Amino acid sequence: MEIRYYTDDIKFFIKSLDEDSIAGILKLISLLRKCGNEIKMPYSKSLGGGLFELRKLGKKQVRIIYCFDNNVAVLLHVFEKKNNKINRNDLYLARQRKESLA
Repeated sequence: MEIRYYTDDIKFFIKSLDEDSIAGILKLISLLRKCGNEIKMPYSKSLGGGLFELRKLGKKQVRIIYCFDNNVAVLLHVFEKKNNKINRNDLYLARQRKESLA
């Protein structure tokens, strides 16, 4: 499956992380490329409305919100998760970006 970054800011954010976090995220992206929409928990979780999150667990928890556009996984937004719930603004931004694809 093809992977597309919605914006270069996502790449910059990932590159700004520590080496362990970068390695974990690159493994998740590789798994998404290989498995497509067959990727499941604990690596990926549905957020509803066609949005999904890649879940980098561990000391630093990073989430990448993505969607599928035809046969392409589009990485819409990335952030460090600091509590149990996804921040409303992060979800809103990802939804706006997903809608702009149509």
